[in-house]
Amino acid sequence: MSGLPQAVLVRRGAYHDSVTLMRVSRALSELPGVEAAMVAMATELNVSILRDLGFGVPEADPGDLLIAVRAHDTDAAVAEADRRLTESHRTQAAPEDQPPLTTRSAAARAHADLVLVSTPGEYAFFEALDAIEAGLPVMIFSDGVTVEHERRLKELAEAKDVLVMGPDCGTAVIGGTGLGFANVLTPGPVGVVAASGTGAQQVTCLLDWAGTGVSHVLGVGGRDLSAEVGGLSTRRALRMLDDDPATELIVLVSKPPSPEVARALEAEPLRTPVVRALLAEGAPDLTEATERALRALGRPVPEWPAWPAWRGTRPAGKRIRGLYAGGTLGAEAALVAGQGDFVDYGDDAYTRGRAHPMIDPTLRVEALAGARETDVVLMDVVLGHGADPDPAASLAHPVARTPATVVIALIGTEGDPQDLHRQAAAFREAGAAVFTSNAQAARHARSLL
Repeated sequence: MSGLPQAVLVRRGAYHDSVTLMRVSRALSELPGVEAAMVAMATELNVSILRDLGFGVPEADPGDLLIAVRAHDTDAAVAEADRRLTESHRTQAAPEDQPPLTTRSAAARAHADLVLVSTPGEYAFFEALDAIEAGLPVMIFSDGVTVEHERRLKELAEAKDVLVMGPDCGTAVIGGTGLGFANVLTPGPVGVVAASGTGAQQVTCLLDWAGTGVSHVLGVGGRDLSAEVGGLSTRRALRMLDDDPATELIVLVSKPPSPEVARALEAEPLRTPVVRALLAEGAPDLTEATERALRALGRPVPEWPAWPAWRGTRPAGKRIRGLYAGGTLGAEAALVAGQGDFVDYGDDAYTRGRAHPMIDPTLRVEALAGARETDVVLMDVVLGHGADPDPAASLAHPVARTPATVVIALIGTEGDPQDLHRQAAAFREAGAAVFTSNAQAARHARSLL
């Protein structure tokens, strides 16, 4: 630990969203004379990270803001953090008119036909309820909504004849417009219903590689196919795509679903053919399901792009460590690899008070630093709108420095703003093997043991 001065300040009840805090933290860390900086809500995870970094953290509640710096001039660094936070608040809170006070009134003023909710989970239920009662479909990006509240929202939505996407719905594409984390996709005949954001991104990106576009991607939230929720939004989304003249085939994507709910969905009367990509032991992986969809449309299945590792052969690994940003991709990789220790850094436990790992690489950078020579590290890098604008800039150097062998599933399209080929080249130069198919990446990792 260096001998530089350090300071940790608590701002009581000063809430800022996790993306703003991540940006301020990065900006401070890049200042001359600053060795370490973190601006974050005082969640249990963030407090633990600060202590691991050598900071003494005073008593604070999860709703408080922490500003921690280790620098030659801590006063100047803290002042810069406050300046950036104030500037961000002014930018967000400078409407020309008095802002509407409810979701319903905001939707009415904007003549909206869909409401996107992205607030702390404890408040998301009431905003979504307001939207549904106004007769509007809603996408709930927020996590932290209870399963009881989710069921109640979806039952009300059924009565109001509207769709609830979420909670924890990270990805949707409506008529070519992406919401949340969304790749640049060619329009086409495939509609996707997804109880998984990154699962939908994998399927749609592979379809795009095959020259087959999508009509819509309707996310329903990761718990929708659980026994507690019963697939309420999935049924409505399937019916909506079944009625859509632009949709010729539907792909249903999900994390491991409730077997009873999965069986019930098979009996849903639909005119449009459905290919199921429901992760489970013995079921097709996402790549295989995509290939089935292509064959059902009478389209050729291409060879999925991959870039072998640039470095020479390393010693055989002894275990697989999965460091995933996408929960479904991690679950799929664990099923395909058949062994290993997998962490979903996109889980609620890791995202309270901090940005999603598709935006903020900090936790995975730390995990790479702690990997061993006998590890085969398997990880996803997801491109598209909403994700890190240049993930290789943050991750390629840690990949190059780790003693482990690294295999990367690079999920994206050639139209994505990060430039997929440049990303692949950077990770390959850092020593990783890169695959556009997560399942193929997992099989490769298994072969290295």
